[in-house]
Amino acid sequence: MHTSSRLKRVLRSVTIVGAAGMLALGGLTACADDSSDNDVTANAGSTTELPNNPATGEPIKIGFISAEGGAVDVPSVREGGEAAVQYLNNNAGGIGGHKVELVVCKQHEEPTSATKCAQQMVAAKVAAVVSPMGAQGAVMLPIVTGAGIPYIAQAPVSQAEMAAPNSFMLSGGIVAALGGQAQVAARDGVKKVTVLVGDTGDAGAALKALGGMLFKRAGVELDVVTIPLSVADPTPQIQAALAGKPGAVSILGDGRQCISALKVLQTAAPDVAKYLISACLDHKVVEAVGADAVAGGKAFTTVAIGSDDPSVVLYRSVIAKYAPNTDPAGLAYMGYQVMVALGEVGKSLTGPVTPKAVADAFKQATDVPLPAAPGITFSCNGTAFPPLPALCSRAILVSDVTDTGKLENATVVNN
Repeated sequence: MHTSSRLKRVLRSVTIVGAAGMLALGGLTACADDSSDNDVTANAGSTTELPNNPATGEPIKIGFISAEGGAVDVPSVREGGEAAVQYLNNNAGGIGGHKVELVVCKQHEEPTSATKCAQQMVAAKVAAVVSPMGAQGAVMLPIVTGAGIPYIAQAPVSQAEMAAPNSFMLSGGIVAALGGQAQVAARDGVKKVTVLVGDTGDAGAALKALGGMLFKRAGVELDVVTIPLSVADPTPQIQAALAGKPGAVSILGDGRQCISALKVLQTAAPDVAKYLISACLDHKVVEAVGADAVAGGKAFTTVAIGSDDPSVVLYRSVIAKYAPNTDPAGLAYMGYQVMVALGEVGKSLTGPVTPKAVADAFKQATDVPLPAAPGITFSCNGTAFPPLPALCSRAILVSDVTDTGKLENATVVNN
């Protein structure tokens, strides 16, 4: 059977992977640091003076749905998006020359509040809806796109987000993360990778089906091990997995799961290669397990916080100016990336900024640089990954994790 056909069959269960934690998708979940330390930007890296190009056109409404107030509470994502809007309005010419009026709604990671937020956006007649992170896309997207409004996110979780018309996912989410890990394993001569994931629903089976194809294509064996979320100490499950002698171990989960798994690995197999998403590199995780537990690992992300690339320096500068109490090394980048990307695509708009005009602009977007992700571009014209036309990129940044938990030597892996 052709790969695209197999992939479409697998997608019927991929939604469940999102419920396992919005995890492998660029960096996420509830352990993220949302501290309000006035000095959080002090040692983040160099900054620069922002340009002087204020927007002068009539305001346009852009909807922003944030995961706050529920099981997942990440105000930093919204703060990054709000900072990006101030940058667009005051420094970068807005969207198609228009000022941006952000319409914010906070959903609590459950269907009722998510539905209300989607309905609010339709009632507000926004030109586009941005939902940088969250696992309620399958609930919100049909309402939003059903009203003719484009739906834009940083990474997909649900099948609907991956394939629906007028859905635009700037990164490849779990497809990019698993594909990137498979490519790195093949490059480094790793014959077998074990993925540790929580046992939410059929997450293990879905990962095995989707990841199995990506790893097989790279010539690498994949072993998926599910760990009950109720287990405080996953030592027995991880030791059993290590008995299969994997060359690398990947952890797909939130901060709590990262901490428990890393502690076991540091004791049972300190030398095994570790493939880590951003949730496992959050500074609270590193503090809990010690830098030695992540040192030497490979990080798979869609942002390069410590880079001196101009796009990253710009990101730090915008956060420093417009959200000085927000940690740029947290999840603020997700809100920032989507809003600034919207501004970049919006440069092609010459007439009224309507939902159709925004959607058409995204459908024509080709090789647009992803903000704060040096070397990654996105194309939303359906060519990035034809079986999943809403994916605008399959690339991911792979970095070396230093002995202090920092990321260095970021390179782009296209899979």
